[in-house]
Amino acid sequence: MNKGLKIFLAVAAGFGMFWSLAVAEEVKIGTDSKFVGLTADKPYIYVIHDGSSVKVQRVQDPNYELSGYFAKTIRPCPPHCLKPMSPSPEVETYGEVEMFRFMETRLRDGGGILIDARTPSWYRKGTIPGSVNIPFTRFTKEPESPEMAQLFERFGARERGEIGFFTSLLEKWGIIDAKYKTEDWDFTDAKDLVLFCNGPDCGQSPRAIRGLLAAQYPADKIKYYRGGMRMWEFWGLTTIIPENGGDQ
Repeated sequence: MNKGLKIFLAVAAGFGMFWSLAVAEEVKIGTDSKFVGLTADKPYIYVIHDGSSVKVQRVQDPNYELSGYFAKTIRPCPPHCLKPMSPSPEVETYGEVEMFRFMETRLRDGGGILIDARTPSWYRKGTIPGSVNIPFTRFTKEPESPEMAQLFERFGARERGEIGFFTSLLEKWGIIDAKYKTEDWDFTDAKDLVLFCNGPDCGQSPRAIRGLLAAQYPADKIKYYRGGMRMWEFWGLTTIIPENGGDQ
């Protein structure tokens, strides 16, 4: 047997062993009644946070209980009043399963951004893997402000500049598709955004969403994870202490 063939067989055997172990792990998870998965058919997911792969799953301790700040349900109202299901009728509200789907699709392929809209001090205490910290105060600037323009460019929108008379007319008539275009911005390739904060009694992400809507960011490209950190931790889902200080 020549040397090249031996190397090929060794590599193939190694790959086969790796594949067998991977399959064995999946089979074990699928048949282990003690394993607590995310959903009936999804044991865990992976996301990228600050360039590293993070496994998102539930705490496996059957005695796990929510503790600390998020276990306390009675806070002064105002400001900690329960918020509506959505900050706007046009904005879809996400639960945990929708979050998993977003993280495995739009977040993974770069078409979406998961935004922790809390202040940096909250972000540093722990956040959802894959998120970036953009405090809600940055979304409450004037729609025409340089700060808002900077955010829009970061999210993939393009400033339109001068629009010709006939182009404007054709857009108004519907001859040219202008669904995601305003006089100032083209949101056609803008990313899908999911915003969250501390939970149903937190007003930070709703304020951020209303700021985006006021600046004409498309409502169907904005999602609201109403449960926020409170429900994320209630279900024992993976949180991460970010290495950076927040406000990215």
